[in-house]
Amino acid sequence: MTTRLGLGQLEGTAERDLGTSAWHRIDQREIDLFAEATGDHQWIHVDPEAAAQGPFGGTIAHGYLSLSMLPTLMTEVLTVEDARMGINYGIDRVRFTAPVPSGSEVRLKARLLEGTRRGEGILYRVGVEIEIRGAEKPAFVGEVLYLVF
Repeated sequence: MTTRLGLGQLEGTAERDLGTSAWHRIDQREIDLFAEATGDHQWIHVDPEAAAQGPFGGTIAHGYLSLSMLPTLMTEVLTVEDARMGINYGIDRVRFTAPVPSGSEVRLKARLLEGTRRGEGILYRVGVEIEIRGAEKPAFVGEVLYLVF
C-alpha cells in the first residue's frame, strides 16, 4: 500500500513506517544490461561459469544496481501528492551488507525519518533497506534524501 502525503504533511513530520514494495526479480539479463551501462564487467557479475567457482556460488547483482532500483521502488511506498517535481538529493550511510544472487527477488522496506523546509521545497530523509527474499541479511541499508517542490 502506498502512503500518500502532501508537502505540508512532509514538513516537520514525525518518523513513520512507509511499508514495503512488491518483490522484484533481478535476473541475469538485468545484471548484464547494468554492466553494459556502467562498464563494470567484473566476472562475479557477468561470467556465470567463473562465478560458479567464486565466493558466492554464482553471479551476483552489482551493489549499485540494487541502489539504482530505489526510485522505482520508492514510488510503490510513497507518493507526495501535491509535488510538481522532485529530485534525488543524496544518499547517506549506505552499506552493502549481502550479495544479491542472480534470480533473487528483492523489495524495499522504508521509513520516513524527517522532512524539513529547504528554500521553496521540502527535503525529506528516508531510511531504506533492500531485503532479499529468503535471506537473513538485507542487500543494503542506508538513508536517501529527496527534495520536492
